[in-house]
Amino acid sequence: MHTKLTLRLEEELIRKAKRFSKISGKSISRTVADYFEKVDAPPPKEIEGITPKVASLKGILKGTGIEEKDYTRHLEEKHF
Repeated sequence: MHTKLTLRLEEELIRKAKRFSKISGKSISRTVADYFEKVDAPPPKEIEGITPKVASLKGILKGTGIEEKDYTRHLEEKHF
């Protein structure tokens, strides 16, 4: 069920929200709803002291054929 919510914001913030809405292709209502979904979500678990943002990158190269040895070789070529 959708319910109307009225927010009182500074005019400049409203302009920024409208600009973001246009760029992202999402309504301001959807953006606010997404924000509150994230606020209510449990915090992501840290992996061995790694920040959540870095932890979110874990597995991003899976299936690309790139391996740790490729990165090691890249670093050696770049710095030695």
